Formats: sequence, structure tokens, C-alpha cells
Amino acid sequence: MNRPSHKELTRKLYAASQAVRKGRVALLNQLSLAADAIELGYSIEIELEAVLIEMLDETNPVHYTGSRPPQKSYEQDIRDLELFAFTVESSRFNCRVYFKFALAEKMFWLVSLHPDRPIKEDP
Repeated sequence: MNRPSHKELTRKLYAASQAVRKGRVALLNQLSLAADAIELGYSIEIELEAVLIEMLDETNPVHYTGSRPPQKSYEQDIRDLELFAFTVESSRFNCRVYFKFALAEKMFWLVSLHPDRPIKEDP
């Protein structure tokens, strides 16, 4: 089976949206996320939940850009949780945005949220 399936991604996005709307948000690497927020031009302290809701509302399973099967985290706080990565054209930021999250016990863990940085190939 080639997972995550469309149905599984739909469920993960729904669970992520519900967690964010209930204020159940944790940041994995706050310093890195803050630097990316500055680059995107929003206040992580004031606007993060609104930004996440907008991103999740604009995202559907076809935007999935993570690995198949999902990569597992090696970070201590979310060790062995699956990571779900998406790239979506953001109406708020007027650019392609990459974001990655994990879910644990109804908690949304934000791992990455930054402008899409395509991998450059060697010439």
C-alpha cells in the first residue's frame, strides 16, 4: 500500500485543523520557526494560529509533498511520530509555502512553515 492515502491525508488535515482551532499548537524549533515567520512577514506570537488555519483551509491531499510512507521524526519531543509535509500556494503570503507537522494526542506540532525552497540540482 502506498501510504499515506488520500483518505488518510484528509483525516490528518482535518485533525490538524481541529487541534489548531482549539489552540492545541506546539512549536518544535521555535527559533527556526520565528526566523521563517519574519521571512514570511507575520508575527508568530500574534498571528500563528490564524496563519495555520488559513494554510490548513487551503490545503488538500494533492498538496502532499512528504515521503511515502511518511518520514518519522527523530526530534526528542516528537520522536517516532509521522511527519506530514505539504506545499501550497498561499493567498496570504502570495507565494508557495512549505509546511510540515506531526500530530500527537490531539496536539498539532508545527515542524516547518516557510516559503517553498525547491532543492537545487547540481549542473
